[in-house]
Amino acid sequence: MSDYVLEIENVSKSFPGVRALQEVELKVRPGTVHGVMGENGAGKSTLMKIIIGLYTADKGTIRYKGNILELKDVNDALNVGISMIHQELSPLPFMTVAQNIFLGREKRNKLGFIDHQAIDQATANILKDLNIKLRPTAIMGTLSIAQMQLVEIAKAVSYDASVVIMDEPTSTLTEQEVKHLFRIIEDLKSRGVAVVYITHKMDEVFGITDEVTVYRDGEFVGTDDTRNLTRESLIQKMVGRSFEQFFHKQTAAIEEVVLEVENLCRGKVFRDVSFSVRRGEILGFAGLVGAGRSEVMETLFGIYPKTAGRVVKDGRELDIRSPKDAIGNRIAFLTEDRKGTGLYLNLSVRDNVAIANLVNYLKGGVFIDHQQVRAICDDSVAKLRIRTPSLDQLVLYLSGGNQQKVVVSRWLAMEPDILILDEPTRGIDVGAKSEIYKLMSELAFRGKAIILISSELPEILAMSDRVVVMHEGDKVGELTREELSQELILHMATGEPRSTFAGAQQT
Repeated sequence: MSDYVLEIENVSKSFPGVRALQEVELKVRPGTVHGVMGENGAGKSTLMKIIIGLYTADKGTIRYKGNILELKDVNDALNVGISMIHQELSPLPFMTVAQNIFLGREKRNKLGFIDHQAIDQATANILKDLNIKLRPTAIMGTLSIAQMQLVEIAKAVSYDASVVIMDEPTSTLTEQEVKHLFRIIEDLKSRGVAVVYITHKMDEVFGITDEVTVYRDGEFVGTDDTRNLTRESLIQKMVGRSFEQFFHKQTAAIEEVVLEVENLCRGKVFRDVSFSVRRGEILGFAGLVGAGRSEVMETLFGIYPKTAGRVVKDGRELDIRSPKDAIGNRIAFLTEDRKGTGLYLNLSVRDNVAIANLVNYLKGGVFIDHQQVRAICDDSVAKLRIRTPSLDQLVLYLSGGNQQKVVVSRWLAMEPDILILDEPTRGIDVGAKSEIYKLMSELAFRGKAIILISSELPEILAMSDRVVVMHEGDKVGELTREELSQELILHMATGEPRSTFAGAQQT
């Protein structure tokens, strides 16, 4: 009997002009969480689609519970006990939770009619077992994205699966919802279910996985016990270069103050927040969820009105009442939700890059100079290495990392003096992250002032020249690069005075 519930050996897959996988392997033990990591284009999605029967491998072997498995379609995988929760959910919004879970395999009564009562009862039992507080009769279209995600998990469990593949399952979940998901995963482990967990998030890898397999450029790099890995060694496996090379932090000349914010307030959301940022400087903003970091920047950018305080740029007080005012003063803001507030998903790469700066691309103040727009966009695609078939490609179909680069390109096209980056690397692979870090360093070197909001402390520590720490709407302190430590930032972010931290340097 094999030690593994799922074994992939020497699997290859090519598409016209593209080699997606080259003799890769994956071995998953029952009752474990097996992390799968790699940059976009590493072959993760292609391999998972082979495992669930969407694609057929060109060569190689799949073994399930020790037996060779040949899949004709997804139903074959589901029937043997392999299910997958996709990153992009596609529920039927006008049907109930129960109907979505048992779609295509409805329970029937003796007369052959669908037994809705039996389906609802079976769904209620599954939801109760997983501690998911939803009604079987709730209409899917009325649920939040997070609740729909939980329904997908319940659906996977309903197949009595021995292997459940989860593709970026926390990308739309809150912190509390992530904790609930992790409890469900631990419960699945205790039942002997193997979870194949695809993620870009390092904290999740080290928090929940037992083993990790890494792929790079369609090839198998290796599998290790998670406890034997470090963040640095895992990054090196994924990108093929060292941790220091990954962040690309270079020394920039920090010059005069370009922006001063004094006692900025917005009702009860945040109070008396003051800070300054200089040309060539990366100013980090750290804090826990709900600290008010994003809200400060949204107010500074004119999305919401301030109730008190002053904003001074280059010695002149600004009256920013809308994003248009901020843009007019050469302040750019990359929001944390690129799909919700950053991108026009149904527009092209060209339109998304040009849209914030169209007034500068007019001929005679009336007609758009399409030649100039194309030149700007071509330059952006080349400089940021945006992977797109053409400028006409809809942004919707780009990878997360390339979508993020499109938003960055939009703001760089206006040549801002101040660039606010709110969670700029959220939801993108490590290769794209590295390119964003390199760009930040280059912009600082060119004299741009950068404000970086990030929930990833290694990112804050590696890239910031100074760090402002916030807690529940208040600025609780400010640290120089020499004073920075993960422990001190976390200590202050919980609202504890800096003076009570044993490792704090005295000033």
